Amino acid sequence: MEVAVSCVVQGLTAHYLTTSAHAGLIQPGEWCLIHGVGGGTCQWAAQMAKLRGYKVIGTVSKGKANIAEGLGCDELIVLDEVSGQSFEDYESVDVVGKVMEITGGKGCKAVIDGIGKNTMDISINSLAHRGIFVSFGNASGAVPAFPVLRLIGKSAYVTRPKLLDYTTSRAELVERADEIFGWLLDGKLKVSVDTAFPLHDAAEGHKYLEAGKSKGKVLYKI
Repeated sequence: MEVAVSCVVQGLTAHYLTTSAHAGLIQPGEWCLIHGVGGGTCQWAAQMAKLRGYKVIGTVSKGKANIAEGLGCDELIVLDEVSGQSFEDYESVDVVGKVMEITGGKGCKAVIDGIGKNTMDISINSLAHRGIFVSFGNASGAVPAFPVLRLIGKSAYVTRPKLLDYTTSRAELVERADEIFGWLLDGKLKVSVDTAFPLHDAAEGHKYLEAGKSKGKVLYKI
C-alpha cells in the first residue's frame, strides 16, 4: 500500500519529467543532469531516466549519497549539506565544471531541476547545445525572471511544467501509471518510503521535510 501511495504524485511527476517534459530533445545515450537525486521525486526520476536509456549525472548531499548510489546513476556529484534545509550547498562544488568534465565539454541535453533559485545558473550553464532546462520545483525559492536572450549561446530551451498538464485525459494518466506499476512489478524501480506520520502529527511531518531529513517518500497515516 505504501508503495502504491508513493506512486501517485512523485512517481507520475518523475514519469512525465523523464518521458515528455523534455520534448524529445534528449535521446538514449545522451547525458541528463538531475538535481537532488537523494530526495523523493528525483530518486524516481534518476531510475526512470536510466530506464529510458539516458546517461545520468545526479547531484546529492553527502548525507544522502548512500541512497543515491543505489539508483544506477552513471555519475554522482556529491555536495555539502545545508543545515536545516531540504537542498544541498550548490556552492560547495563546481557543478558546471564537473558536468563538463564528465561529458567531455559537451554538457547535458536535459537538466531536471526541482531545486529552483539556487541552481538556475548551474542548470542553464550545464546544458549542451539545443539542450532543455526543465524547471519543476522551488525547494530553494522560485526561479527569478531572466531574459530569454540568455539562451542564445547554445540555442537552448526552457520549460516550467506541471503534472496536471501531463495527465490531461484518463488515457494519458492510465498509460503513465501502467508503465510505472509495470516497472515496479518487474523489479526495475526501487521505492524508498522514508517514514509515516500520524495525521495528527502533520505539522511535524512538514518540519521534517523542510529540514531536509527525508530520504524518500514521507506519508501520513489516517
